[in-house]
Amino acid sequence: MSRIIYCHYLKKESEGLDFQLYPGELGKRIYNEISKIAWQEWLKKQTMLINENKFNMMNLEHRKKIETEMVKFLFEGEDVVIDGYKPEN
Repeated sequence: MSRIIYCHYLKKESEGLDFQLYPGELGKRIYNEISKIAWQEWLKKQTMLINENKFNMMNLEHRKKIETEMVKFLFEGEDVVIDGYKPEN
């Protein structure tokens, strides 16, 4: 049976994640407040951010930047800005 939560990103009730995907207190917050749909949206943005900036996930500085962008995207309503990226019309 799926878990229904109030998704902070979508601003409505939606199906919650099946388990905690991210460690620590931030991971608990994501599990409790972010839906599967919102998480999938973040994963698309994260992939673009990593690829366009050539981030190395073994680099702590790069991982911190990704985490900062994740919090801004999921909880603060800010879109991910990727230098040089222009969406297709």
